[in-house]
Amino acid sequence: MSLLSSLSSRHLSVHTLSLPALFRRTMATRTYREAVDHLNSLQSNAATLEAVRASGGRLSQFAIPEMVEYLGRIGYSTSDLNKLNVVHITGTKGKGSTSAFTDSIIRRARPDWKVGLYTSPHLVAVRERIRINGAPISEELFTKYFFEVWDKLKQNTKTANPQTPLMPGYFRFITLLAFHTFLELKVDATILEVGVGGRYDSTNIVPKPIVTGITALGLDHTSILGKTLKEIAWQKAGIFKEGVPALTVEQPEEGMAVLEEQAQELKASEFLVVPSIPGLSDLKLGLAGSHQYQNATLAVHLAKKFLTLKTSESIEDDLPPSFVEGLKATKWPGRCQTVVDPAHVHTTWFLDGAHTLESLQCCMQWYVSPDAALRSPEDFEKRSRVLMFNCTSGRSGSSFLGAMLKGAAELLKTHGREGDPAALFDEVVFCANVTYADGGFKGDLTTLAIPEADLAHLKTQHELADAWSSLAPTFPKEKIHVLPSIEHAVNVVRRLNASGEKEVDVLVAGSLHLVGGVIEVAGLSDVAL
Repeated sequence: MSLLSSLSSRHLSVHTLSLPALFRRTMATRTYREAVDHLNSLQSNAATLEAVRASGGRLSQFAIPEMVEYLGRIGYSTSDLNKLNVVHITGTKGKGSTSAFTDSIIRRARPDWKVGLYTSPHLVAVRERIRINGAPISEELFTKYFFEVWDKLKQNTKTANPQTPLMPGYFRFITLLAFHTFLELKVDATILEVGVGGRYDSTNIVPKPIVTGITALGLDHTSILGKTLKEIAWQKAGIFKEGVPALTVEQPEEGMAVLEEQAQELKASEFLVVPSIPGLSDLKLGLAGSHQYQNATLAVHLAKKFLTLKTSESIEDDLPPSFVEGLKATKWPGRCQTVVDPAHVHTTWFLDGAHTLESLQCCMQWYVSPDAALRSPEDFEKRSRVLMFNCTSGRSGSSFLGAMLKGAAELLKTHGREGDPAALFDEVVFCANVTYADGGFKGDLTTLAIPEADLAHLKTQHELADAWSSLAPTFPKEKIHVLPSIEHAVNVVRRLNASGEKEVDVLVAGSLHLVGGVIEVAGLSDVAL
């Protein structure tokens, strides 16, 4: 079975021949589906963030001690995590892409190594978050390691702090599962992407990573991390460690000052703003978008520093051949990704889970370019274009959609096309992140984070539609769709395709959860993942 096929499958038998009889009997009744259901029973990330908002940030002071306590309850100390040889990466924009680049480079430079990659969120299957040598762990391994962690937490119920919840939340649990998996599989290197922030993030319990890196800073999760770039930089710099190199890219002055100050305070062995790399800008990277060159630059420096420290080999070349190969081969689904529909060849999907102002601007730079919407200029009028969009709050919709339209206007002008930027799209679809038309979710895509009242009345989607109408008052009302599920939204595209009049381009943006749902519902897994 191919990796891509396995991502879509929902049940794989658990191979138990080598396991003790008692464990064999236990595991025989436990499936991947049950593991995912158990995981979904834990408080979701969005609910955790809401609790932090409600507490005014008071939960943060308990985050690290509680995570260390959970780690102890599954049989590990924090010093055990040093065996993972961690590259720890955070930032506002590009931390996932930088993690993917770094992983790809190290795997090409050391093909004999076993390299772990931990990222979030997932697109279609939760197993995507935990990868070995680029591939998500199998349903069999996920199920095995999941229940080992789950059972230990259920059995070892003694807590140091009586206020600590017995079971960790969703993201904390998957982080514990990743640590357990990587230790069990004895990885040679681990690329560890922060979930939110850095200082109080669940990943930030590794005492001595090999190197740390911070990508471009911006305003995101402001109710938790702070409303200014200085506050956010302080949160991100919390991953710096004594005696560990701290690398970053060029940053706004107020953010850079905080990073430098924190590097000194936390006694990082060095603080380096990575310089440009000769020849890198001439490469065609595996990830699309001009913004990826900055992420690739940081990844090259992180990989060089890591390999130098771990192998004592000096890397003299600016871009060794293995690094070039790694950069070109990097894949990171759902980020500035072009996918030709395998079942409907006249439909092309442009997938980008951009969900901040900065990342949406990068999204438009990619989409409104000769690489995407403006390819084959002579055929521009022969294609129908659809925007499929959602975000966590309709209140953000006006600023998000406004930034997209403003960016589109400037880019169209740059490429010699004047006119109303809203006319870039023939239809716009605002849909909830519910997977199927019957209101159900694919198990791995289940979210408990959408308020029921919001979902019932599609409050967010109506707010987005109102924002679009306000920003583009001449856009035909009948071409604005407010829909209750991703399946409904995909059906709008399918109807356009069925008409056969024009080829169809679909830009899906605003939410990685939406992108993942589209990949699942539209049947794109085999070509997108």
